[in-house]
Amino acid sequence: MRIRKKRWAKPEMEKDHKVIYNPTELKGKWKDIFGNDNPIHLELGCGKGNFITKVAELNKNINYIAIDVYDEVLVYVLIKANENKLENIRIIPINIELLGNVFTQDEIEKIYINFCTPWPNRRHQKRRLTHPNFLRIYKNFLRLKSEVWFKTDDDLLFKDSLQYFKDEGFTEIYKTFDLHQSDYEDNTMTEYEEKFSSQGIKIKFGMFRHESTVSTKTSVCLFILVQIYLAKSF
Repeated sequence: MRIRKKRWAKPEMEKDHKVIYNPTELKGKWKDIFGNDNPIHLELGCGKGNFITKVAELNKNINYIAIDVYDEVLVYVLIKANENKLENIRIIPINIELLGNVFTQDEIEKIYINFCTPWPNRRHQKRRLTHPNFLRIYKNFLRLKSEVWFKTDDDLLFKDSLQYFKDEGFTEIYKTFDLHQSDYEDNTMTEYEEKFSSQGIKIKFGMFRHESTVSTKTSVCLFILVQIYLAKSF
């Protein structure tokens, strides 16, 4: 998606306390930034913020951080947050690959990944926000037993992601290949969800619990090494 340059966006955001341009300096201090001990949820690749502003208005006892790399879309998150007088939102313009430098262990209690780029070409799949490379970054700051919620319109991305989460030690607690015809009742629509649904595209949705800092593959390798060691010992 091509983003049109908006020269007014960054100056507008720089003058508002909700926008954080020095996030690495606040690692481990995010509860102080919000001024309370409420749980902190992230939306990665938040776009213009329809989703995160809706859930922030519905859940005033939760703090939300909207993350995207473009000022040109984040400025609309800020506008919506101010129009609705939402003080439980902060906005970080940053590349998601750098989040390990922004949050510390156990600082985040939920992540939303909504309609990220599917990157179908095999050589680009490491860019997927559900790829194991990213899941390992998230595990560095997610609390154990916290969750990642994932939505997409893309069948291949969803099927691959189910395996990614499994390989990285997440427990699948809910999945559906057709969200709007499922038994899930607490859905908040995103911009892309409305668009794709109107075109008759089925929305895929999954919820995954962070159970271990060690991946399934790593656990298997460790088990095999222990068995080899024990065999040699006898």
